[in-house]
Parts: sequence; C-alpha cells; structure tokens
Amino acid sequence: MSNAVKTITTHPTICVIGLGYVGLPLAVEFGKKFPTIGFDINTTRVDELRTGVDGTLEVDAAELASAKKLNFTSELKDIAAANVYIVTVPTPIDRHKRPDLTPLVKASQMLGGVIKAGDTVIYESTVYPGATEEVCIPLIEQGSGLTFNVDFFAGYSPERINPGDKLHRLTTITKVTSGSTPQTAQFVDDLYQSIVTAGTHRASSIRVAEAAKVIENTQRDLNIALVNELALIFNRMGIDTLEVLEAAGTKWNFLPFRPGLVGGHCIGVDPYYLTHKAQELGYTPEVILAGRRINDSMGQYVVAQVVKRMLKRRIHVEDANVLVMGLTFKEDCPDIRNTRVVDIVHEFQDYGANVDVYDPWVNAAESKHEYGIVPVPEPAAGKYDAILIAVGHRQFKELGIDAIRHLGRRECVLYDIKSVLPADQVDGRL
Repeated sequence: MSNAVKTITTHPTICVIGLGYVGLPLAVEFGKKFPTIGFDINTTRVDELRTGVDGTLEVDAAELASAKKLNFTSELKDIAAANVYIVTVPTPIDRHKRPDLTPLVKASQMLGGVIKAGDTVIYESTVYPGATEEVCIPLIEQGSGLTFNVDFFAGYSPERINPGDKLHRLTTITKVTSGSTPQTAQFVDDLYQSIVTAGTHRASSIRVAEAAKVIENTQRDLNIALVNELALIFNRMGIDTLEVLEAAGTKWNFLPFRPGLVGGHCIGVDPYYLTHKAQELGYTPEVILAGRRINDSMGQYVVAQVVKRMLKRRIHVEDANVLVMGLTFKEDCPDIRNTRVVDIVHEFQDYGANVDVYDPWVNAAESKHEYGIVPVPEPAAGKYDAILIAVGHRQFKELGIDAIRHLGRRECVLYDIKSVLPADQVDGRL
C-alpha cells in the first residue's frame, strides 16, 4: 500500500471527470502543474474547450491557455494512463426531491473499467454521508476486480465553487480533504495543497468530509428560509423587509441574508441529500424540511402578490402579458441549474398569462432544452401588464427605473424580487 501511494505522490497523472462549473477550474489548476486529462461525455463541451472557450464563463481563454499540461477528451481510452481520478459530476434530485445518483453511479462504473492497482479516486460531488463508500466504491470494486484499500484507494474533497464569483475562487477557498487510509488522506491533502493557496482542512474520515459539505448549504438554506418567512410576515404588516434587515444589520453579529428564490446546484438541492439519509435511518428532520417548504413556495407567493396588484388595477390576468427579467439562479452568471424562476413562469402560465422571459446571460438553446423556455432577445416597449425583476443582473440595474417602466403599459405592475430598484419606485418587493 505504501509503495503505491508513494508512486502516485511522486508522479501524479490526474484525470478530472466532468468539466462543468466544478471540474473545469480544477482541471485548469492541476493542468498548470501536473499532466492532467479533462474528461467529459459531452463531445460538444470538449470541442468548445479545445478551442479555448468556456461557455460557463468560469475560466477565461488566458486561464485555459495557462494550463500547459491539460488535455481534453471524451474518449475513455484516453484516460487509462491516469493514476488519480477526480469525479466532479452533478448530483441532482429527482422530481420527488430524492437524491439522483445516476451520474455518480455511471462515473463509478466507468472507473471500474479503467482503474489500476495503486490508483486513487477522489470524489468532489455533493452526497449524503456514507455515499462514497456505500455506493461508489463497491461499483469500482465490481467493475475492476480490485480490492478497496488494498489495490486502490479513495478520497473525498467537496467542491466549494460559487458560480460567477470572481473573488472566491478554487485557489482562494480553504479545501476540505479526506482519505480512506491515513496515507491516502495525507496524499490527497498534499495534492490539493499544491494548488490551493488558501490551504486545506484535513477531515478525519470521508464521512466527516461528506457531512461537512452537505451542511454548509443546508445552513444557508435555513437562514434564507428564515428571512423569507420574515418577509411573509412583514409584508402582511405593511413593513418593508429590506429596511428591517438593514436596521437589524447594524448589530455586529446579525447575518446579512436576504429574501428571495432559492435555486441553483447546491442550496436548493443539498438539504434533500441529508434529509434522505436521515429518513433512511428512521429520523424525520423537522427544521430542515420546514425551511425547504418555505423556500420552495416563494415563487407561488410572489405570483400571488403580483396578481393581487393586477386585479386592483382591473388588469385581467388571463391573456395578460408578463415580463420576467432574469432566468439564472443568481445574478451576473449564466448558470440556470435548478433555477426557481421557472416556478414563477409556470405559475403565471397556469393563470393563462402570456409570459416573456428576458435574460442577457442565458444561452437560449440551453434554456429551451432544460425548461422549454426560449428567452426573448429584447423585450418590446409598452407591451407588458406586469414586470417582475427576478434576478439582480447588473444590466437590469444599469437600465434604471425609467427604461424598465417604459417596457410596460400605463397601469403595469412592477414587482422587484431582488430589490434592484428603490422601494418607492416599484409596486412591490419581497
């Protein structure tokens, strides 16, 4: 065992499996120091990256070019030379809000066909505690005929990528690491320390590292659920929620969370991984699921608020023209994974309204494929009975109140979910 680990530590050849928001920045950083293979089953994505273009906008052309030892492929035969495999595939939930481990299972089965004695597999995908050793490792053993912790080893180092954030990057965020044996844990930690300038935190076990990741976003989800519930209460009182939060925020230890839609690849998904495991063990979480229910209901609440204002102005909701500004799950980022803006779109469509979505950050083909929504290139002036600012893109802030109002009819209702505009210039906000 020690010889295998020593060999890997001295001459790592790394394969990053999955080249999305998490995998690509990782492959680039490792590709500056070690022979690195970036693998993805999406041939279009691989072809794009080979031309020096990243459609997610996480890595620019200069950064891609700086990774001199990085090569991209979608061919399985090209990754057999690696001795360190890092899995960064998505871990979504299904329509019943249960963990969907299909991408992780397929990646593990694939690794079972290429892994060799002495190799190390590191998982970064978010999972419930125990998933790496209970689900993934047995699949590798089955496919390879190798024995875990005798012939091959495993680590877990949860991703902490924040899409669109140019300040908190892979190298500037402390990396949690772990390994299946003490020697593997040291190797995994050393490997990440070679690229992460912020340093690492070595957990005592893979399960601890898995649990740490899943509670990071569960905590954020619950904090946002709290301010969302406060918004529901204060709106009934006729009090502006943002003013209350700004006043409370003058205390040094008040946490600066804001109400809104909770989507994205992590915060709106990860809590369900933890609650799934808890329920498997016979415990039904109360606080976590209560927070999820509040956050999942916010799109419906927003539409109800807008419809009330429309009816007060004698605007018929059926056949009304509604403009939703923004589709991504967060501002100034093209990421539409698990965006809850679609809840607003679907709710208005259920009322019989005609909904246009405008988002200058979104790839129209991707939006159509994922949600059946084709964003309008430009919204038409004077067309809309209601306008909702759903995402705080800088382009919407730069437009300003006059240009946004110009898109609507005279009695148009303007509702600002993200507090892009001053409260006295809109007809409602969370």
